[in-house]
Amino acid sequence: MNRCTRLASCARPMRHRLRAPLIASALCAIAVLASAQTTVRPFPPKAERGVMQITQPPEMLLNGKPDRLSPGARIRGTDNMLRMSGTLMDQKAVVNFVREPTGQVHEVWILTEAEAAQKLPTGP
Repeated sequence: MNRCTRLASCARPMRHRLRAPLIASALCAIAVLASAQTTVRPFPPKAERGVMQITQPPEMLLNGKPDRLSPGARIRGTDNMLRMSGTLMDQKAVVNFVREPTGQVHEVWILTEAEAAQKLPTGP
């Protein structure tokens, strides 16, 4: 039976086997974060801009006036990930939004400072 007589010599190969995947996953995470920051989000031509504040979901204030989120409304954060309306309560944010045919707010994009500084494209 072969036994390792020195603990350090047995542990060394294991450390090297674990190091490579950790470095690779860290590099992938950095690449994903870097690409997410440079991505330009396309907004639909019918998008409007406003200041949103969720009061009690689905109720909200849009530009200081009472409004309502539609059932199944999607709110995307600055990282383009979905956000739940309950987590945004009492926070004001500059947003682009699209209404559904009944007039309720259906899609919302919370804007970064750079996106908020740009003008909205006008529809055809």
